[in-house]
Amino acid sequence: MSGPSRHQEVQDKVSCVQRAIGEGGTARLRGIDWFAWITAGGSSAVLLTAETGIAEVLVTPQGACVVTDEIEAARLMDEELPVGFPVRPIPWAYHEAREALVRELTQGCRVFSDRPVPGEDPLPEELLHARWSLLPVEQERYREVGRQAALAMTEVLNLARPEWSELDLAGAGAQALLRRGLEPGLVMAAGERRLELYRHPMPTSAPLGRQAMLVFCARGFGLWANLTRFVSFGALPAASLERHRLVQQVEARALELSRPGTRLRTVYGELAKGYAALGHPEAIREHHQGGSTGYLSREVIATPDSCATLAVGSAVAWNPSLVGAKVEDTLLITESGLENLTLDPAWPTAPVAGTPRPQVLER
Repeated sequence: MSGPSRHQEVQDKVSCVQRAIGEGGTARLRGIDWFAWITAGGSSAVLLTAETGIAEVLVTPQGACVVTDEIEAARLMDEELPVGFPVRPIPWAYHEAREALVRELTQGCRVFSDRPVPGEDPLPEELLHARWSLLPVEQERYREVGRQAALAMTEVLNLARPEWSELDLAGAGAQALLRRGLEPGLVMAAGERRLELYRHPMPTSAPLGRQAMLVFCARGFGLWANLTRFVSFGALPAASLERHRLVQQVEARALELSRPGTRLRTVYGELAKGYAALGHPEAIREHHQGGSTGYLSREVIATPDSCATLAVGSAVAWNPSLVGAKVEDTLLITESGLENLTLDPAWPTAPVAGTPRPQVLER
């Protein structure tokens, strides 16, 4: 991924940061999320569970550069950064060398950061909104990430067998994602016994049995594809089928509200009303309901206090659930409506309030 369009995207984002922090300001972008955003899809990740990577981007009035250690510099230039992006390597064994370089480059300016330490200020709110409204070129990258994650999900659940363990299923999921160039940030799996016990069932050696759930939060180009699917070995029991139907009824209102100008707290309130109307008022407290997504698996989780507002170019991943049933996809808000980025055409669907939603795969 390189070329003039990527170079222009980076230049535009550097200018966006410079405008937001004002004259005399500098920005230290430490997070893996912000690194991917400003480098147009590059990665500073090595340890997948970390929030910050092996490099940061420093934006000054003069431009931007990557500060990293000598171990990583060549690989970043060869594989992760647009051609010509300046890199300032420092000796890996001397942390103070990085801080000395930053002091030299910032020259006493006011410093803003995505993960501020004492003496630094948080990034301006307008930068967060800029990141949450994805550019057309970012949307194209997101479509590919979502497509590949959905293909991996379909592949694995068509291969799964009742005698597999939850760890077998999660391992096959991680392999399918990695084979497609995606990072398995979260792969959650549960068989028929544990999926009715826990909302976040991290995989164990328990066998799948007659039903299984598989959850992906997969990252590519810094963008997160979030999706959940179920498989049933044989016909789905009527009680389980009803719970899935109810969950998708609740989700339908969230999808209806996923449009420019809607606040996340409004969606949360409607989800709470939806559960109550179906006789499950407690469900809103038993699991988070999702929210906006993009360069984090959840940029902002919807709560009663969430002030974030959706816009054209925002992405959402709602996560309503009942005992043993859940629904989740990653959807892009466009001028013409919602676009599902994680629905494989080969996966069985049924219309819910006019929108195709994934059904349980019965094998």
